Amino acid sequence: MQRTKKRVLYICSEMNPYLNLSSVGDLARILPEKIQQKDHEIRVLMPRFGLINERRNRLHEVVRLSGINITIDDNDNPLTIKVASLTEAKMQVYFLDNEDYFHRKFAFKGENEEFFLDNDERTIFFCKGALETVKKLGWAPDIIHCNGWMTSLIPLYLKTIYKDEPVFKNAKVVYTVFDNQFEECLGKDFSRKASLNNINDEDMEHFNNADCLKLYKGAARFSDALVIHTDATSEMKKYLSKLTIPTLDHKDEDLGEVYTEFYENLTNQRN
Repeated sequence: MQRTKKRVLYICSEMNPYLNLSSVGDLARILPEKIQQKDHEIRVLMPRFGLINERRNRLHEVVRLSGINITIDDNDNPLTIKVASLTEAKMQVYFLDNEDYFHRKFAFKGENEEFFLDNDERTIFFCKGALETVKKLGWAPDIIHCNGWMTSLIPLYLKTIYKDEPVFKNAKVVYTVFDNQFEECLGKDFSRKASLNNINDEDMEHFNNADCLKLYKGAARFSDALVIHTDATSEMKKYLSKLTIPTLDHKDEDLGEVYTEFYENLTNQRN
C-alpha cells in the first residue's frame, strides 16, 4: 500500500516528561515520536498544569496565538498558549493555559485527595481550547488522536459545533480508551455546560452522569475509530466491541508501523 504523509494531532491530558501520572503520559510521549519517524507531521496539545515547571521545560508564550477566549456559562476565560520543544524527538508541544483553571499544585485532586469541583469546566475549557488553538494555527490535521478522559468532548465537538470548520474538514478523529481513572462524577451540570448552548440534548445525553466510563462511552459514540489500551476495563471493552467502527487493540510493539497503517486505512475511507 502506498502511504501518504499525514498531519497527525495528538491531544492528551499529560505527557512524559512534562507530566506523567498514568499510562496516558507514557503513550503520549512515545507514539507521536514513532509516527514522526515514519515521516508524518506531528503536533501535540496538552494542558499547562501547575505541576509543569515552565523554566525547567523552557516553555514560552506563543504571542501570535493570543486573544482567544473560551466561554463557559457566559463567562469568558482567557486562553494562553505556550510551546516547548522536545529536543531529542525534534517535536513541538503546545500547552493550553489559564490562571484560574490550571495554576495550582495538583492536577485533578487536591492535597487531601478531593476531586476538584471545577474539573467539569477545566475539561470543557481544554477541549474547546484545543480546537480553537488548531483553528488559530491554521494547521489542518488528517488525524486527530485524543487520549484519555479529559479529551472526551473533542469527538463530540468535531461532529457538531465544529463540523463546518474548514480546518477540520478532512480530519478523522481517533480516541484511545484507558482504564477507569477516577470514581467521581463531573457533576449534574456537566452536560448543560458542555453543550455550549449549541448542542442538542439528544447528543449531550451520552455525557449525562459524567463519570469516567460515561465520558469514554460518549467519546466513542462520536469518534471515527477507537484504540483500546491494554489497561481498559472489561466493562469498557465489552461496550466497545458492540460498536461498528474501526478498532485497534493497542500493543507496545511496532507502534510506528501499526499506527501508521491504522491511520492510513482510516483516511482512505474518505476517498
